[in-house]
Amino acid sequence: QVQLVESGGGLVQAGGSLRLSCAASGRTFSTLTMGWFRQAPGKEREFVGSISRDGGSIRYADSVKGRFTISRDNAKNPVYLQMTSLKPEDTAVYYCAAGTPFRSDVQYAYTFWGQGTQVTVSS
Repeated sequence: QVQLVESGGGLVQAGGSLRLSCAASGRTFSTLTMGWFRQAPGKEREFVGSISRDGGSIRYADSVKGRFTISRDNAKNPVYLQMTSLKPEDTAVYYCAAGTPFRSDVQYAYTFWGQGTQVTVSS
């Protein structure tokens, strides 16, 4: 079993930055692919980005490419989602996910999920 806890959400103005963290416990962190997803009110949960077990493969959704950066340090545990140039349309609950997905952009391929952290971007 893996427990995931996100933190770092909050309210920020458009153009600002936030860094989300996802701490994992309960299983060797370095064996898991980590993903970030988000869900805006009234919308489906969508893929934001993912990072492979060793950090060698990183993927982003087109909507965040060039603005968001995912990183991990297997020695220190947390996975980070650095968000810059934030837009009002980035407003959502952001979720961290972990597992060994057959495809890293498919939410149903992940086994473990955090509780989510709210990010609100004001215009």
